[in-house]
Amino acid sequence: MLKILNLYAGVGGNRKLWEDVEVVAVENDPKIAAVYQKLYPEDEVFVDDAHNFLLDTYDFFDFVWSSPPCQSHSRMVIAGRNRKPRYPEMQMYEEIIFLQHFFKGGWIVENVKPYYKELIPPKEIVGRHWFWSNFNFDVEDVPRPTKFINTVKNDLMEWLDIYYEEKLYYGTNKCLGQVLRNCVHPKIGKDILNAYRGL
Repeated sequence: MLKILNLYAGVGGNRKLWEDVEVVAVENDPKIAAVYQKLYPEDEVFVDDAHNFLLDTYDFFDFVWSSPPCQSHSRMVIAGRNRKPRYPEMQMYEEIIFLQHFFKGGWIVENVKPYYKELIPPKEIVGRHWFWSNFNFDVEDVPRPTKFINTVKNDLMEWLDIYYEEKLYYGTNKCLGQVLRNCVHPKIGKDILNAYRGL
């Protein structure tokens, strides 16, 4: 059985259709982590800093999936109204370089197209998602709902087939759809893992 470390797990869009896996998930928001645990009760869930967790535990796993926060890289930093300029969070690149040189298993780092020229080119691009990895895959995007940014929580739940009643949001952003918009669609997550397995 494949041992997977699922970092910055959110509500587990990427994880939903994985089969025959043993998953350790790391999410730093306790409310989001609690929903993930309800959705995937067989997974071991840690409320912790995913970046440090990777460094401390990477050699216990066969496969690592990391989806660091995209907010400081997204083109919305430039295009969004009322956005205060800030430094891009560089943990994403730290993890890519670390995994390239020290991790012996399969790995994925997922994010969005940045507003700047990327420092390390992605291995694959699927829709709005950019993927850095140590293996090749060719998977199809899953069309997003029309007007994706303004899509309401219930429509996003239906699109992802992930349902919960809790009111989840990141920090001071009171948008209930943001946690769901940050998900990798379950079919994409399944297809990428199957590509790694050679299925």
